[in-house]
Amino acid sequence: MSETVQFYGTGRRKSSTARVFLRPGNGALVVNSRNVENYFKSETHRMIIREPFSVTETTGKFDALVNVSGGGTAGQAGAVRLGITRALIEFDQELRKKLKKSGFLTRDPRSKERKKYGQKGARKRFQFSKR
Repeated sequence: MSETVQFYGTGRRKSSTARVFLRPGNGALVVNSRNVENYFKSETHRMIIREPFSVTETTGKFDALVNVSGGGTAGQAGAVRLGITRALIEFDQELRKKLKKSGFLTRDPRSKERKKYGQKGARKRFQFSKR
């Protein structure tokens, strides 16, 4: 039995986590057992996911199997992009320079600020009444 060659990368963004498996193929993107067009309705999110492939000129060379959980669609798209980037580096260390220059290797640290006690939200206060 022959072993399938695959490259793994984990991506996180906001509260989303993506596990990405890249296998040599013809460019199929499967997210949570669904086609990428069915999972990410926004063209912007699909573009964000495909960016690492276009920068490294590996479009159509890999099939990506992605398991993503947590957060919303924007956070999940960012997590998938970071996962794909890390998997591509595992495939070929030479691609690191291009991906680093494009800024895909940096995990976006921005996340939701916690709600504070005695307030309506993280920054918003309850209405002040003088009388």
